Amino acid sequence: MPEKIDYRKSGVNLAAADRVVDEIRNLVRKADRDEVMHGIGGFAGLFALDTKKYREPVLVSGTDGVGTKLKLAFEMNRHDTVGEDCVAMCVNDILVQGAEPLFFLDYLAVGELKPKQVARIVAGVVAGCRKAGCALLGGETAEMPGFYPPDEYDLAGFAVGVVERERIVDGSAIESGHLLLGIASSGVHSNGFSLVRKVLEIKNIPLDTRMPYKGEDGREAILGTELLKPTEIYVPAVLPLLDRFAIGGMAHITGGGLPGNLARILPAGLNIRLCTDRWERPGIFDFIREQGGIDMEEMYRVFNMGIGFVLIVSPQDAPEIQEALQQNTTNRTWIIGEVTGEKGDVGRKVIFA
Repeated sequence: MPEKIDYRKSGVNLAAADRVVDEIRNLVRKADRDEVMHGIGGFAGLFALDTKKYREPVLVSGTDGVGTKLKLAFEMNRHDTVGEDCVAMCVNDILVQGAEPLFFLDYLAVGELKPKQVARIVAGVVAGCRKAGCALLGGETAEMPGFYPPDEYDLAGFAVGVVERERIVDGSAIESGHLLLGIASSGVHSNGFSLVRKVLEIKNIPLDTRMPYKGEDGREAILGTELLKPTEIYVPAVLPLLDRFAIGGMAHITGGGLPGNLARILPAGLNIRLCTDRWERPGIFDFIREQGGIDMEEMYRVFNMGIGFVLIVSPQDAPEIQEALQQNTTNRTWIIGEVTGEKGDVGRKVIFA
């Protein structure tokens, strides 16, 4: 008689999938909003938008993943921060349009379903949702043996937010003379890790390397811990400002760095003069540059270089906005440049001063 084959022998563990649901059921409730219509385990998440709050509500969505930063999480066997990265990359993007994040869904694909590991990943997602004030509405966990190695996975997600149509921030209100207010990043965030990993590989640098600088707590900084710092979530600091001030434009500094992400929000004819000596660059970037012999231009093109989010505001509002930011976030802020030029020309250049 031929050997009987079932789903488990193919590498998919349905019993483990059931345990995953049990592990994360209570976690998901910690990232909640009143509009959520509950029922984990259903085919879709339900969210009852309060239409009475808006005259012309516009839904704003964004999607992203964690990228090759996950490789470091695998190597360090630390899975509690990457979920926060995933949320941050999505909610910061929709915040740029002036939207309040409403809910988030994640997609986790694993080589082998390990309930405790999945619970740690989802705990990070929950932490990110709570910081952003959005609900974890649902998600999908797929066991894909033969596609991913047993100890590896991929994590992606998307967020949906809402903004009043007349309050959409799209950069069209940016004017010559406006100032750039930069908010500090927590480190490398979730972009440029293919370059980081290549430097570590070529130079044979282990993740337990002691860094030549102190951490934020004044203690010894370790390379792997520095690199796995989760992406900062800017929603609680920035969203309240939109009720008080006219913001010309905003940028989330991700792939493409400061020049790439700032140029994309400029009206035609306007340029940005960026003063790189006006903020403190975290030591991790100097370490990567020195170890890899990377040109500074390439560093600014790949990494956030210490600025994770930028507001473009009028000179009159800038001091009050900066003061409000410093009250709402532990991250430092700086005036890092200004808008120049005349609308109508080609423009859209970021010039380093």
